[in-house]
Amino acid sequence: MKFETKIAVRWADVDQNRHVRHSAYYDYGAHCRIALFEALEFGIDTMTAKNFGPVLFEEKCSFLKELHLNETVTVKVQKGEIRADGSRWELHHEIMNSKGEKAAHLTVKGAWMDLSARKLTRPPEAMAKPLLSLEQGEPFTYKKNA
Repeated sequence: MKFETKIAVRWADVDQNRHVRHSAYYDYGAHCRIALFEALEFGIDTMTAKNFGPVLFEEKCSFLKELHLNETVTVKVQKGEIRADGSRWELHHEIMNSKGEKAAHLTVKGAWMDLSARKLTRPPEAMAKPLLSLEQGEPFTYKKNA
């Protein structure tokens, strides 16, 4: 399954150098992840009713090209390593500029938390299966001499 969303770069996303500030890239990844969960019918209302939510352990971004005000960027979510029960997961986000060039690669590692017990848990099976069906992504590495 492929999943992507488009985001317009806002004034608040831009720094004094007139390009998108580093932390906005992380915001774009989070926005796309939540849109994915909503599309899988596990949005905030469902997570609240089932009393669980995502928790991140690690988030890393590799910056490749500048993004600018008034651009529309495309953010793709792809799977990395995901346990068969969906309890632990790695997701890759490719952030593409308006020309279709890869501007950044974001990788997050996370799990699900039972919000009552405050302990890690498995997601409902109905959520684990769609996560496993995501398009396969790859960890980012800089090419030599690039």
